[in-house]
Amino acid sequence: MLLTGGLKSLLPHVLRRIIHCNRLSISNTSGMAEGYKQANVVILHKSLADDFEKFCHANDGPLPLLYRSQPGDWKCPSLSSDSDIRTDCLQYRKYERGACTGSLKSLQEYSEQLKDMVTFYLGCSFSFEKAVQKPGTPIRNVEQKCNVSMYKTSVPCHRISMFHCNLVVSMRPVPESKLEAAVLATSELKEAHGAPIHIGDPGLLGIQDLSKPDYGDPVRLHPGDIPVFWACGITGVEAIINCRAPLAFTRSPGCMFITDLKNDNVRSLGGVPQVHCISQDPLHFSIVSAEAAQKIKTLETLIGIDPGERGIRHLQRPGELLRACLAMSHAGSVLITTGFPTHFTHQPPEENDGPPGALAVAAMLQALEKQVAIVTDQRAMDLNKKIIEEAVQLGILKKSIPLLSYQRESADSALMFLCENGDPGRPRFDHLVAIERAGMAADGNYYNARKVNIKHLVDPIDELFLAAQTIPGVTTTGVGDGGNELGMGKVKDAVKKHIKNGDVIACDVEADFTVVAGVSNWGGYAIACALHVLRCCEIHDRYLRRAVGFPRAASGRLWLPALPSVTKEENLLKTLVQLGVRSGKTASLEMEVDGLPFYNTHSLMIEKLL
Repeated sequence: MLLTGGLKSLLPHVLRRIIHCNRLSISNTSGMAEGYKQANVVILHKSLADDFEKFCHANDGPLPLLYRSQPGDWKCPSLSSDSDIRTDCLQYRKYERGACTGSLKSLQEYSEQLKDMVTFYLGCSFSFEKAVQKPGTPIRNVEQKCNVSMYKTSVPCHRISMFHCNLVVSMRPVPESKLEAAVLATSELKEAHGAPIHIGDPGLLGIQDLSKPDYGDPVRLHPGDIPVFWACGITGVEAIINCRAPLAFTRSPGCMFITDLKNDNVRSLGGVPQVHCISQDPLHFSIVSAEAAQKIKTLETLIGIDPGERGIRHLQRPGELLRACLAMSHAGSVLITTGFPTHFTHQPPEENDGPPGALAVAAMLQALEKQVAIVTDQRAMDLNKKIIEEAVQLGILKKSIPLLSYQRESADSALMFLCENGDPGRPRFDHLVAIERAGMAADGNYYNARKVNIKHLVDPIDELFLAAQTIPGVTTTGVGDGGNELGMGKVKDAVKKHIKNGDVIACDVEADFTVVAGVSNWGGYAIACALHVLRCCEIHDRYLRRAVGFPRAASGRLWLPALPSVTKEENLLKTLVQLGVRSGKTASLEMEVDGLPFYNTHSLMIEKLL
C-alpha cells in the first residue's frame, strides 16, 4: 500500500492511476492534489439527466456543474485527459429506488448499464482547501486526519420535477480572527461551492449536534473556533435518494474525482465580502460586499449631521446601521414601535418625528416579503390606525399593517406578547425596532427633552425590549436623535455627559443596535435605503438564500417603489398636520419636523439618501 504523506503534492493523473490500481489505504481525498479541482460524481439514467441538470442550475451553491457526459461516456475530456469514471474514485455507492444497496471499489461490472447512464461532475469544497490555508487558516479535518463533517439541514432546495431534498452542508471550524480570510478565499471559487452559506450556531440550519454528522467524521473545534458551513455536493446524493431512481451511482462521501484543472480560474461574485457579527445568542455572522457596506456607511454619515446642535455626534456608534440592517435582513418577522407624546398639553400629544420613519421601514420590509407589525400606546390606537390607512392610500404601504398595543398585566406579559404561549423557543418576532419612541429613564419615568415627565401618556413598551434580551435569536434596534428614546440606553453615559438635561432624560433601556440621526425620521429612511442596498447585494442575497434557488439581487427594481420619496413623505406630513400631529420642537402645525422645514431640509435629506 502507498503511504499517504506525499499525496497532496502528487499530480492528479498520477493519483488517478494509483486509485485505479486500488493501492491507497485512505478513506477520503481531502488534502490530496493541492490546488486542483475535485469533483462530486452523480451517475443516473439518461431519462433523468435533463431534469437533474436543471436541478443543479437551480441550486448551484451545492451543485456547481463542471461537466455533463453523454450517455455511456466514461471520460470527461474537459476535466482530465485520461480518466475512466468507472475506476477513478476511491469508492462508489450504489442506489436502487432510493436505498443505498452497496459500496463498490469499481463500477466496471456495471459497464453495460452505464451505457444508458449520464455522469455529472459537480464542484467540491476539497478544491478550496489550499486557498483557505494560504493566509494561515487551519483545515481542522486535515490536521485531525479525518474526513470533513457533513450535515443534513432544514433548508429546502429549489425543486425541479422529481428532484427535491434539503440542503446538505460541510462544516469546517475556523478561528474567529480568520473568518473573513476564509470567506474571501472561497467566495472567488464558485465552482467549489463558493463562500459559506452560514457562519455560527448550527441550530439556525436545523443541525442539533455537531458531534453527530450525517456523513463524514466528527471534527473537533479548538477554543476560539467558529463553525463555518459551506454548501455540499452530498446534496445531490439526497436528491438521488428522494427521486427513487431504479439505479444510480455516486462517489462515496469524501471520495472525490480528482481533475486536471487548477483553481486559478476564479469567478468573482459581486465584489469583496465582509463578515459582521449580528447576534451573540445564538452566535450568527452575516456576509455583505464591501461596496454595499460602504454605501450603508455613507447613509449613516449623511443622517449623522446635527441640525439642532444638540451634540448627537457624541452618541454615534459607527457601523451600527449596517449591523442593524443585516439583522433585519435575516429576520422573517419585525415589530416596530414609535410615538413620542412630547406635547402633553395638546391633543393628540404625539410629535411628527417617528411615524414617517417607522412607515418607511415598514414599507421596505413589506416589499421584502417579511411579516411586519406596529405596537403603540393604547390611547393612540385610533390615531395610528388613521395614519396607516392614509399610508396605504398614499401608496407608501402595499397593504395595511397589524396594529397592536401592549399592557403589563403580569410578570410574564412581555414574554407572552413576544412568544407563542410565552415560550422563548417560539418567538413571534425576530427583530424589534423603536423609532423616536419615548424611552424609560433610570428612575422609571419618561421625559421629553425639556425634562417634563410624560409617563402618564406612555405604555410600557420598553418591557418588550427588555424581554427580547432574554429570548435567543431576537435582536433589537433603537433609532433616536436626543438620547431619551427607547433603545438609547447603550449610549446613556454619553447622553448624560453631552446632551442638555441628559442626566435626567437619558433612556436606560438598551437595544442591540443604536442608530443615531439628526432627526429620527432620517434614521428610518436610512434603514429603508440600507435594506434595499443589502437585498441588491449579490453576495448578501446568496448568503440569505443559502446558495439554493435563483438569485434575487438583480430584481432590485421590484423594491424601488418601496423606498421613501420626497412626494410620498410630503403627502404623509400633510396628513399628519391634518390629524393634528405637531412638530416636536415648536409644536407647530406646519410643514416641518423638529422645527426644521420640510422643504430644503427634510426633502433634501431624502434626495441625498436616495
